[in-house]
Amino acid sequence: MASGLFALLDDIAAIAKVAAASIDDIGTMAASSLDDTAAAAARAGSKAAGVVIDDAAVTPRYVVGFSADRELPIVARIARGSLKNKLLLLLPGALALSYFLPMVITPLLMAGGAFLCFEGAEKLWEKLTPHDEAASDEVAQSASERENNMVSGAIRTDLILSAEIMAIALATVEEAPIAEQAAALIVVALGITALVYGAVALIVKADDVGVRLARQNNGAIAALGRGLVTGMPPFLSLLAWVGVLAMLWVGGHIVIDGLNKLGVPWPHDLLHGAMHMVEGGGSAAVWLAEAGGSGLFGLLLGALIVAGLHLVPDRH
Repeated sequence: MASGLFALLDDIAAIAKVAAASIDDIGTMAASSLDDTAAAAARAGSKAAGVVIDDAAVTPRYVVGFSADRELPIVARIARGSLKNKLLLLLPGALALSYFLPMVITPLLMAGGAFLCFEGAEKLWEKLTPHDEAASDEVAQSASERENNMVSGAIRTDLILSAEIMAIALATVEEAPIAEQAAALIVVALGITALVYGAVALIVKADDVGVRLARQNNGAIAALGRGLVTGMPPFLSLLAWVGVLAMLWVGGHIVIDGLNKLGVPWPHDLLHGAMHMVEGGGSAAVWLAEAGGSGLFGLLLGALIVAGLHLVPDRH
């Protein structure tokens, strides 16, 4: 879907360029700039594809458990928060830091990666050792309070994932003029937000679509609808686990990459050594080694943070 968007932009740019050539040189220059921006955005978006997939896997768990009539409004609220993160916070911040203080970008990304590790480890701890007190606190909340808390948590997590997406995109176009960098990041922000939250909306409403299909007279369509109705609950449960693992993977990867840039290469070297060992198994084996190694590192780091914040006895 993302590549289709960028391809469409390329087509628009090409048509604009041909039309402008018949008018004047200024029009040709503007069309050429649009073409360059679309191409830069396509490169940047493709580089960030892995984090985009993780973002799509993480988000649905914030919607599970709410009434059907609140699912799409919640997704819309998170999507609006995501756009604000990207366009109002991260875009100007990334450009300013890249221009004035590029040395602080890596530590900031590492702090965000550590937060993702903490979030993933804490969610994993809660899944494996549920606490009655936490459950009772959740019951005590009103529906609106619970929704607001979940939306705030989703937007917080999105901020970290979006920061990684924007950083990857910025690194792809860092040699371009500042105006072209900004334009490419805007296209990436809009396209990726539409892709991620459009996919999330389809996922969370698939069971409702299944109910409607199951009522059709056509046997095959009705069977498909029943399959959606019965299959979505376990799929959403699986996706919730995937979201937790994705936070550990992405967070661990960010911290490992940052440590390597700051002169602590051994986690990076160990990870790439493991990837090199399984190269004979193909690209899937290499990907599993990278994801597994980054996730394990993220779990260990997250567990240390969780222990420091929750398991150390309060002396006060």
